[in-house]
Amino acid sequence: MSKSNSKSVPSISVNYEQKGTSAKSNELGMRPMQERAFQKRGEQYLLIKSPPASGKSRALMFIALDKLENQSLKQAIIIVPEKSIGSSFQNEPLSKFGFWADWTVEPRWNLCNAPGGDDGKVNSVKTFLDSDSKVLVCTHATFRFAVDKFGVETFDERLLAIDEFHHVSANPDNKLGAHLGDFINRDKAHIVAMTGSYFRGDTEAVLHPDDEAKFQSVTYTYYEQLNGYEYLKQLDIGYHFYSGRYSDKILAVLDPNEKTIIHIPNVNSRESTKDKIREVEHILEELGDWQGTDPVTGFQLVKTSEGKVLKIADLVDDDASKRDRVSAALKDPTQKNNREHVDIIIALGMAKEGFDWIWCEHALTIGYRSSLTEIVQIIGRSTRDAPNKLKARFTNLIAEPDAEEGAVVEAVNDTLKAIAASLLMEQVLAPRFEFRPKHPDNGPTEGFDYGGGGYQEDKPNIGFNGETGKIQMEINGLVEPKSEKAQRICQDDLNEVITAYVQDKDTVERGLFDEEAVPEELTQIRMGKIIKEKYPELDEEDQEAVRQHAVAALNLIQKAKENMVDAGEGTPTANTALLDGVRKFAMDVKGLDIDLIDRINPFGEAYAILAKTMSEARLKRIKEVIEAKKVSMSLDEARELAKRALKFKQEKGRLPSLTAADPWEKKMADGVAFLQRVAKEAKEEQDA
Repeated sequence: MSKSNSKSVPSISVNYEQKGTSAKSNELGMRPMQERAFQKRGEQYLLIKSPPASGKSRALMFIALDKLENQSLKQAIIIVPEKSIGSSFQNEPLSKFGFWADWTVEPRWNLCNAPGGDDGKVNSVKTFLDSDSKVLVCTHATFRFAVDKFGVETFDERLLAIDEFHHVSANPDNKLGAHLGDFINRDKAHIVAMTGSYFRGDTEAVLHPDDEAKFQSVTYTYYEQLNGYEYLKQLDIGYHFYSGRYSDKILAVLDPNEKTIIHIPNVNSRESTKDKIREVEHILEELGDWQGTDPVTGFQLVKTSEGKVLKIADLVDDDASKRDRVSAALKDPTQKNNREHVDIIIALGMAKEGFDWIWCEHALTIGYRSSLTEIVQIIGRSTRDAPNKLKARFTNLIAEPDAEEGAVVEAVNDTLKAIAASLLMEQVLAPRFEFRPKHPDNGPTEGFDYGGGGYQEDKPNIGFNGETGKIQMEINGLVEPKSEKAQRICQDDLNEVITAYVQDKDTVERGLFDEEAVPEELTQIRMGKIIKEKYPELDEEDQEAVRQHAVAALNLIQKAKENMVDAGEGTPTANTALLDGVRKFAMDVKGLDIDLIDRINPFGEAYAILAKTMSEARLKRIKEVIEAKKVSMSLDEARELAKRALKFKQEKGRLPSLTAADPWEKKMADGVAFLQRVAKEAKEEQDA
């Protein structure tokens, strides 16, 4: 993770080894992720969590064909969020690459291509169910209406494959989520769910915990995917602030020589001028002189000051015939491998989920989007591997707050969301941590490299497994998860915990802008509250284990970044930068223990980056807004502090002191005093 791009300050810069394994196939024509998923093809409920371009669609084809041929299922129904994604499940000659069958969808059963509305397509679903045909492709909406009309029992003994699964929610108002619960309760269909971002940006749970427990997971990480690419070596993610009109400042972050997708702001956002057509025209004017429109593709032709003619696809145009022609040109299969086909794509609601342009080097988004999921989807547009594409980046261009109070509050919210997305993507893109407590009987684990001195028995060790992309860390005082669920969360689902944490606005505000905030408030009290709300079924010890693992994953990446910046590194070789940063931090402290990790502010490094990209006056204004919103301690916080104070007494033999020099000890004492005051006031009221 290094600072490298002069156009913006990246908050993340991850480097990968270019192993070339992501695209290599086995004897059945399966890439690594597909092979991993196929190994669990016998599961009734399967959840595939895997990044864009890793081959989820084809993985499903392999699994579906096996379920139809070898597991006695009658039919497979592929359910996609929108019609355009239906093209991902068209015919594939899998036998050509070694598999024992081809994937075939009769044209009439790909309802994403069928004319008309959902009403007619719902009847087509019933016709399909009554036929001997094997595969149907339809949208989430068509499927919902079909279940409403015909009932869940109509789909018995069939495979239901749900693509882009993060659209589902456990919220009762989410119809697809409610139907899914009904299918699981009936337990007579097989379900394969696939997603590149298994979290929703609105903080809703995707599945009810009882239902989620029935799914077997296949997790293929961004690190594994990008590390196994042949060409792409570096991915930068950052945000950039501007004042005035964005179209006047866009060249501060836009390099016309990079293949770029620009997502202009939603018309309701602060960044929007409320005239999207004029905004596109402004961008074209900033890039150069308009030369006309290509008669075949409909692309805008703009000549830059360097004399290069850019081919720009405008997907914002309100004229449907023009927009459809441009969209069709972008999807032209004969141009898929032609790097020179188009240079820049300008979009608003299009070119996100499921959009495939392998040459995209820069995803530039103006204004904050509605959810973290959307940001992850947009970033995924730039993370395809392509010949000679060594670097890719995502930039979020955000308006700085002005002096008006309302605008400042809105700008603060957008800023917090951008930072939350950045912190989350750090976790998603980095190698995964495998934490374990330091015990005298610990030893080295096969496959892990522990550095020049090898495994050391007398101190916490840090090992790295280049094949699995895992960093193993021993931490003194770490609580181990006991239950199977807690172990699964610590192994596979820490990103979901961190997602909930970085989307908690009060927590991020305190961590970034409250100079009086004690780090343990953020790592113990706030993270503890998130864990209790997210996993109420876990006992206190398992909740504490999950909390410690999540805090360690978040904070160790922050310290790694800080150590890399302090070292003044340039672009690191291979993917050793994060590992080197973690090792440097561990060597600089006397002993790596959980108390030390809890004393790190998870948002300290994010604030340092924010300070580089935003003017001092506006940063001061934001702090004032946050300070004005500060509220006194809540009863729940006081109770949690009192619990921590009790643990402190067990360890130290005394209660925390209100006059302590250590701010965390004083904070715990404040919590005890607060509860004592509440109890005293309640008694006085009772006596009166």
